[in-house]
Amino acid sequence: MPILRILHLVGSAYNDFYCDLSRLYAQDCLAAMTDRSHYDFQIAYITPDHQWRFPPSLSPEDIADTKPIPLSDAIQFLTAQNIDIVLPQMFCIPGMTHYRALFDLLKIPYVGNTPDIMAITAHKARTKAIVEAAGVKVPRGEVLCQGDIPTITPPAIVKPVSSDNSLGMALVKEATDYDAALKKAFEYSDEVIVEEFIELGREVRCGIIVKDGELVGLPLEEYLLDPHEKPIRNHADKLKQTDDGNLGFAAKDNKKSWIVDPNDPITQKVQQVAKKCHQALGCRHYSLFDFRIDPEGEPWFLEAGLYCSFAPKSVISSMAKAAGISLNELLITAINETLGSNKTALQN
Repeated sequence: MPILRILHLVGSAYNDFYCDLSRLYAQDCLAAMTDRSHYDFQIAYITPDHQWRFPPSLSPEDIADTKPIPLSDAIQFLTAQNIDIVLPQMFCIPGMTHYRALFDLLKIPYVGNTPDIMAITAHKARTKAIVEAAGVKVPRGEVLCQGDIPTITPPAIVKPVSSDNSLGMALVKEATDYDAALKKAFEYSDEVIVEEFIELGREVRCGIIVKDGELVGLPLEEYLLDPHEKPIRNHADKLKQTDDGNLGFAAKDNKKSWIVDPNDPITQKVQQVAKKCHQALGCRHYSLFDFRIDPEGEPWFLEAGLYCSFAPKSVISSMAKAAGISLNELLITAINETLGSNKTALQN
C-alpha cells in the first residue's frame, strides 16, 4: 500500500488572530502524528497578505526562512506535488470556504465539509433556520443590522452571526445593557443575532463522525457553568494569550470541562438530535454541535462547529479518545471516508 501524501492547509488570509489559531492547532496535530507508516506530511502556510509558504515545519524559524510566493506560483507548485489529500486547518471564513473551493477546482480531495456547508454554518442564524426546519429546538432569535432595535425581552444572548470562540458575545440581563452589548458584537460582524436566553441546566457539545457511511455519536463534552456566577461560556474559557504574546489553549482539564458518562440519559438524547443536525445541514466526514440543556432536560441547538484539526486538544479528538478511538484511527477513518473507493482503504 503506497504512503499517502497529506497536505496540511494552515494559516489565514484574513487576519493574524486566525493565522495564529490555525498554526496552534496544526502544530499540535503534527507533533502528535508520530506514526508516519501510512502518510507523508507537507505544509502549506498562508498569511494575511495572501502569500503562500511551504515550510518544512511550523516553527517560526522555518516559516521565516521559507520564501513567500503568490497564489499563481502556489498552484503550480501544488499540482506538481502529487498530493493525495488535504487536511484543512484554517478557521477563518475564507479559509473554510475559498481555500477549500480551490482544492475542489484542483480536483484534490480534502477531509471535512464542503465550502457551501461551511459558509452556511459560519452564519449562526442560517444554521439555526435549517436545523429548526428539521425539527430541532432552537432559541427564538432575530438578526439585527446597525441601527436596528432588539425586540426580545432580556435576559438575552447577543453575538455576532459569524464569529467563533465566543468573540463579541454577551449576556444581556437588562434592556439598558443592549447598547453596549450590540456595540461590542458589531465589532466582529455586520450582523448580530439576539436570541432568548435558555435557562441553564447543562451545556454540552456533541461530535459526530462518519464511519463506513454510518453516523457515529461520540461521548459528550460538558462544561462547568453556574446559573448565578457563570451562566455562559466566554472567550477566555476557550483560548488564552501566553506570556510571549502567542495564542494558547485555555486549560483543558476535568474541572472546567469533562466527558459525560456514556450511561447518562442525556447522551443518547443529544446524539440523536446531533445526527438530525448533521443530516439537515448535509455534513460529511464529521460534525460538532453545541447544545444548551434546559432545566427540564431538553436540548436546544446553539451552533455548529464543522471543523476538526486532528490535534489531541481538538474537541472531536478528545471525544474520540474517550470512546477508545486513537488519534491515528480517527484520521484514518476520515481519510477512508474522503477517498472512498478511489484508494485502497487504510488500516489502523
